[in-house]
Amino acid sequence: MQNVYTVAQVNSYIKNMFMQDYMLQSIMVKGEVSNCKYHSSGHIYFTLKDAKGTIACVMFASDRSGLSFKMAEGHQVVVSGSVNVYERDGKYQLYARAIQLDGAGALYERYERLKSELEERGMFAAQYKQPIPKYIRRLGVVTAATGAAVRDIINIAGRRNPYVQIILYPAIVQGEAAPASIVNGIHAMERQQVDTIIVGRGGGSIEDLWAFNEEIVAQAIFDCPVPVISAVGHETDTTIADFVADLRAPTPSAAAELAVYDIDQLQDKLSEYAYTMQHLCRRIIRYYRQATEQYSVRMRYLSPLNTIRNKRLQVLSLEERLQNLMEKQLQDSRYRMAIYVEQMKGLSPLDKLNQGYAYVADDYGKTLTSIGQVSIGDAVTVYVKDGRLRAEVIDRLHQERLIEG
Repeated sequence: MQNVYTVAQVNSYIKNMFMQDYMLQSIMVKGEVSNCKYHSSGHIYFTLKDAKGTIACVMFASDRSGLSFKMAEGHQVVVSGSVNVYERDGKYQLYARAIQLDGAGALYERYERLKSELEERGMFAAQYKQPIPKYIRRLGVVTAATGAAVRDIINIAGRRNPYVQIILYPAIVQGEAAPASIVNGIHAMERQQVDTIIVGRGGGSIEDLWAFNEEIVAQAIFDCPVPVISAVGHETDTTIADFVADLRAPTPSAAAELAVYDIDQLQDKLSEYAYTMQHLCRRIIRYYRQATEQYSVRMRYLSPLNTIRNKRLQVLSLEERLQNLMEKQLQDSRYRMAIYVEQMKGLSPLDKLNQGYAYVADDYGKTLTSIGQVSIGDAVTVYVKDGRLRAEVIDRLHQERLIEG
């Protein structure tokens, strides 16, 4: 009777066959990645495919050290590992121990590795970026002598500002000699003392643009004392040179626009500035003219000559007031004097003398008002209107006796 086997026995037998095949235990398979899934356990499940077939693959978390990049759909890879059977499902699959990018993928891996290294060294840091001069006179261009890139740069720069001098270094931009040629071009532009350097070329595959991913090119751009604009490929292409350069342009045409200022815009701005300046100057002149007139009025008012003039007017006014007061005072004094004179006239002896009266004084000039003041034989002086008389007392008669006689 024919032997009957269980499913597990068949799967185990097939597994032993795979394990006994030396080639399947150490094999390298290349293909395109699809259905890639990173499991929470750390395992990676994916499928390798080509035009004629597919194979299931798994990389365990313990083997992840053999993966230097993050796999994604469409990557072309070379998987190193072994082919074996998963007994539970009865399916064979490729157990990956190491995975490398294939062809362009390998270059991409190298690109990412250099990019990370240079970034860690600070070559991409913003503080090392030099500002691009706004107005330049000499533009250095490091690119191929023929091709669309150099024509675009020359045409656009000439249209924007025909006075800018363009100095071209015809560099090799593709192949093994390209990196050294590009570096020599950068150094040549430094010696020419240009204001800005454009380094670039037209678009292409990653292999075509690889010269701009070399470390010596990145180092030359980083060390260059002249501001560098990178213009490599098309807008979607990004190279190491783009990260190191002081400014990245998506295309060579855009680099020319960034490097060369549009002279028409400059002239328009200059005209606008001139109008604004004239307007401001007129306003300022008008303001200071008014201020000067005000200061002139104030100076005329506050000037020493005007002050002296005002003081003179004040002195004249005070002098006039003083004169008026003095005249009034003199008039009042004259009036009072006239009153006093009239009063004195009534009391004056001289006035009495004018009326026929006289008065008598002794030898000492003392007026005699009583006969008791003299004795018989005393000499007296009699004062009259027009002189005096010397007399001697020969008799004294009291008033009563005079009345009786």
